[in-house]
Amino acid sequence: MRSTVKDVALRAGVSPKTVSNVINGTAFVRPETRARVEEALAELDYVPNLGARGLRNGRYGLIALALPDLSTAYSAEVAHHFVEEGHARGWSVQIEETAAEPHREQALLSRARSHLVDGLVLNPVSLAESVVDEHVARGPLPPTVLIGEVEQDRTDQVGVDSVAGARDMTEHLLATGVRRIAVVGVPGDAETAAARQRTEGYRQALAAAGVAHDPVLEIATPRWTADEARDAVRAFLDEHPPPEAFFCFTDSMALAVVHVLWERGLRVPDDVAVAGFDDVEPSRYAVPPLTTVSFDLRAFAATALDLLRDRIDDPHRAPRRLTVPHRVVVRASTTRS
Repeated sequence: MRSTVKDVALRAGVSPKTVSNVINGTAFVRPETRARVEEALAELDYVPNLGARGLRNGRYGLIALALPDLSTAYSAEVAHHFVEEGHARGWSVQIEETAAEPHREQALLSRARSHLVDGLVLNPVSLAESVVDEHVARGPLPPTVLIGEVEQDRTDQVGVDSVAGARDMTEHLLATGVRRIAVVGVPGDAETAAARQRTEGYRQALAAAGVAHDPVLEIATPRWTADEARDAVRAFLDEHPPPEAFFCFTDSMALAVVHVLWERGLRVPDDVAVAGFDDVEPSRYAVPPLTTVSFDLRAFAATALDLLRDRIDDPHRAPRRLTVPHRVVVRASTTRS
């Protein structure tokens, strides 16, 4: 027979209410007590009745996280931290890839409106390709937090200051003495908020340093993937001499550029410096290790989920936008000997 909360309470030597608090994350439970309850849950193979829970309090302990491209190192690390922080708050996390498929966001929002998930974390690359506006027109959004750089005032949001981050990285490169800095990932046919903002930060730094803007050095990619960056930089080098530095708008693209330079017999950083953005784990172990714009992904996830919890508790409060701090981490890929 299926184990009950009372069975778990008896095994752990606590009250059923304490077991419920551990399962639902609705109240503080002392760490040693929580450990006993979690051990009893595992021993009894307890499976919560989400349907009964939902009928009882309107909550299922399930949220959804939607990211544009789950194949990237950045998305893998973001998803990991959301799952860990979600479990710490008593939530299971459903993960979805939206890519350029608005119907996937549509399905998640509809699921939230039907109360099949308690809340959503969405990462639209642009509101033009998102169904958020469409749902706002129908009435209040279900509990939703956006992550990323899209500019909106419809619901809560957590992001990094991409303009400032790109400006800071470009200033670092300029401080090493380089002037011909190419950027990889500028807006192409499909413009995204992040691409636009990071390009703006790059241009601001050049202007402040009195360095002429050269459109040839702005390399567009259809998507922010390693393969797209590889192909775009190969095409660029077929037509133009190497710049003094490449600033790539993600670490994954930067690592692809390091590979292309190796193909061409160019050394990093002696011949060409390379920098990225996001500070994902592979960047720290690249050869050479990659200079990048870093921000705390665990804090990023925790901040978004705190906003989501507050939104679930109070659906009518004013939206908040929070920015996580960033810093330039200098490694060997931009440090010339």
